Amino acid sequence: MIIVNKNEGPKIPYTTRTTKITFDDDLTINLAKRERDDPVHIDICADRDGELVIGAVAGRRYVAEIDIPARRYEEQPDPEEQGEPDGEGSAPVPIPLDMNLVTLSLWALEEE
Repeated sequence: MIIVNKNEGPKIPYTTRTTKITFDDDLTINLAKRERDDPVHIDICADRDGELVIGAVAGRRYVAEIDIPARRYEEQPDPEEQGEPDGEGSAPVPIPLDMNLVTLSLWALEEE
């Protein structure tokens, strides 16, 4: 995972496991389920009560941002069409999400 510190100060604690990220042992997001054919941007904010929310509309201040790159594909030959000289017979197959390509931007936490 690519980590970007947006500003100085303490950041929210987080953990990752496979394709899931958990913020402050509270909010867990499965990034593989959010992956699409276009890049995906997710805002993680704190609301006025300090609770974590997904999306800037519901939040009062930024805590983190997640940028998931567009889904990648590889061509795999169709077993029923093996040996076709015209190049047909292959189908794009999604490559599992590579967490090393995901960018996590962290904002400093406000002091209470």
